[in-house]
Amino acid sequence: MMRSGLNRKIFLAAVTAVVAPGLAQAAEGGAGFYLLGSKGPAAAITPPAGVYFQNDFYYYSGDLGGGRQLPTGGRLAVGVEGKAAIEIPTVIWILPEEVAGGHIGLSGSLPVGWKETDADVTLAGPLGGTATGGVTDTVFTVGDPLAGAFIGWEAGNFHWQVGTLVNIPIGDYQKGEISNIAFHHWGADVYAAGTWLDPNIGLDLSGVVGMTFNAENPATDYRTGNEFHFEWAAVQHFNQQFDAGLVGYYYDQVTGDSGAGARGAFKGRVAAIGATIGYTFMAGELPVSARIKYFHEFAVENRAEGDSVFLTISMPLSITKPTTVAAQ
Repeated sequence: MMRSGLNRKIFLAAVTAVVAPGLAQAAEGGAGFYLLGSKGPAAAITPPAGVYFQNDFYYYSGDLGGGRQLPTGGRLAVGVEGKAAIEIPTVIWILPEEVAGGHIGLSGSLPVGWKETDADVTLAGPLGGTATGGVTDTVFTVGDPLAGAFIGWEAGNFHWQVGTLVNIPIGDYQKGEISNIAFHHWGADVYAAGTWLDPNIGLDLSGVVGMTFNAENPATDYRTGNEFHFEWAAVQHFNQQFDAGLVGYYYDQVTGDSGAGARGAFKGRVAAIGATIGYTFMAGELPVSARIKYFHEFAVENRAEGDSVFLTISMPLSITKPTTVAAQ
């Protein structure tokens, strides 16, 4: 149990993993536009006004299995296995002005990474066609940049936030390939988050619910349907430095894919559960937060099933000190 005299502002600054925008991914490639698991403990806590840097390293390994088909890169891939390692540096600016009783945050991310996709067979075009066997496609490149905005409030131990994230399709998209980090279409995710955190007992209960909307990929004439996602975390802080707990997510594509390149109303669904450990330390006078999250997927439909790991490092670059009025 944490001592009751713990300074609330110091505690919140220490435990808040800076609000992480989700990396865009295309459901056309069997995964959601929003990077599932990117939110977690303290998901709705808005840090003090200032500029923050966060770096997420994300690794995923999974397979489609069962001879199922996956629409990707304008082809149908069968017997798919994939791996990805992606670096996601993010800068976040929390404005000092109060708006509607809360504080606004703006963010920008630029993912860079590696992805390898193996397919037993690929079929050209949405209706099949020429079959190619034993395809392996590997790419290391820059993805689509992401721009985000949110507003957050707090009342006692309860914190809540609403926001949006936009995928800007100017990354290095490999037309006709089955491995891509960029997605070649506009997309927007809107979400609402809530966190209950009592510094006296150190318990953090967080949840995020959101919906993703996708525009059509003009290279493949494929438009991914609307996607619902829910993420949760239950974490115990044992002191100002260390915490541990459980995390999970649920994803459900609520409308089918469309467009001339779609082969039917492709929909996906997946759930995952995992664990997280967080540690905060001081680098001189600079508080640095590190967090590891692990997820194992299950109850999968029309998606790859696998495991993912996040390693997140976040720190303030500058914190805006509140202005004070001198006594007259």
